[in-house]
Amino acid sequence: MSRQHILGTLLPGFVGTTLPEWVERMLREGLGGVCLFGENIVSTSQLRALTDAIRAANPDALIAIDEEGGDVTRLYYDRGSPFPGNAVLGRLDDLDATRSVASAVGAELRAVGVNLDFAPDVDINSNPRNPVIGIRSFGSDPALVARHSAAWVEGLQAQGVAASIKHFPGHGDTAQDSHLALPSVNASIETLRERELLPFAAAVRAGAFTVMTSHIVLPRLDPAQPATFSAAVLEGVLRGELGFDGVIVSDALDMVGASGEIGIPAAAVRALAAGCDLLCIGTKNTEQQIDDIVDRVSSALVDGELTVARLAEATVRLRQLGDRIRDAEVRAGGVPGATPGAATPDAALVAAMPDARRVVSSFALDPAAAETLRGAGWVVVRVDTVANIAVGAVPWGPFRALAEAGMVLPVVEVTEEDGDDRIGDMPLEASVLVIGKDNERRPRVTDLIDALRARHERVVVVDMGWPGDDPRYAGVATFGASALVGDALAALLIENGVRP
Repeated sequence: MSRQHILGTLLPGFVGTTLPEWVERMLREGLGGVCLFGENIVSTSQLRALTDAIRAANPDALIAIDEEGGDVTRLYYDRGSPFPGNAVLGRLDDLDATRSVASAVGAELRAVGVNLDFAPDVDINSNPRNPVIGIRSFGSDPALVARHSAAWVEGLQAQGVAASIKHFPGHGDTAQDSHLALPSVNASIETLRERELLPFAAAVRAGAFTVMTSHIVLPRLDPAQPATFSAAVLEGVLRGELGFDGVIVSDALDMVGASGEIGIPAAAVRALAAGCDLLCIGTKNTEQQIDDIVDRVSSALVDGELTVARLAEATVRLRQLGDRIRDAEVRAGGVPGATPGAATPDAALVAAMPDARRVVSSFALDPAAAETLRGAGWVVVRVDTVANIAVGAVPWGPFRALAEAGMVLPVVEVTEEDGDDRIGDMPLEASVLVIGKDNERRPRVTDLIDALRARHERVVVVDMGWPGDDPRYAGVATFGASALVGDALAALLIENGVRP
């Protein structure tokens, strides 16, 4: 197999908002495509010019992005997403609403020339302390997650954009982030069938074009390799049991769970050998990294570590994916980016799009917090925590919406690391509204909340992540922190007459 065939399996990221010369050259040589991130995007027109340049270099290029329709956003990386996110959609449990969000996301992606979306996240959030899934999941009930996963796939792909259901075979029962470590899930195949695999099976039946793997070890299926490197998981379970015949995409190989001990080139060989067809390399990749991967794969083909037949199989599947995307584009009205803004959801889906008032109905309110959260004298304690790598540094919460509505609440900004060090100067008579994310799984944050409760008579805590079971740390749980969810929280506060 040639350098062109190896390049065809690679999907790197790059630095900058214009197409680097080395990426353009490799696209002309046959590079499979690119993955775009928030740092590659500054405006719709700039993004459209970038995707036009990519497609000019390689008309068959896959142009991928992580646009989950909630906290994980690249199109709205500078201001937060106008969509509610999966956890809110799961709580609404309205399949038309879920299709409408996915269709709107697809319409926006298609208008700027993106043809592969690494979404939806179909993981079941079975561990509420999961540091990387949480509100990216539709919920903890397998049947609910399954039906919404299928609806999201249908809505997105109806707009001519390929879906990538993730993170196979399920990242929801982990207590570690595979960006930073190699998690292990000691689940049997029976448990997987009853829980994690249900949404994947439903999304496969709905016609998902691609599946993204996870860098997690399942010792009772393959004690030696994470799923991305495991033929038992990919060929045995995904293809054999679920009957998936599309493209298997690796999660980013620059993550610790994949390459932390062996390096990206060796990880690329293992992923291809196990059954991955397309390799997501990472964010800020370089020409040298890609050349090193090509050289390592070439050597593996020579020494038999990777077979020519396996690489040929991946090449065929990628060609078929391109054909499927082009057919979907035709059904949706033309090639991506041909007419900006032309791709729009149909009227029924527009009507089903959740607005801020409807999002409020998905919130969980503890009765004591609902009774307390009203009137004057409030000070906000904003708790900024370290975002996981999937989300990144995206604006969050109700703060912009409150300012635009003219409600200027005093704000004390603290970080998770600050703990309770910065609250001593707050007036004791103040009513305190704490706004954070994933409060209960962060000991420094719970200590802060406990200290505030000891000092102030009225304290209400908002959790804009996935809440725990203790209402002291989530009197109001919003199950997301996107711009739309922030608008909804602001509307709730204003409606209750909360003021300084």
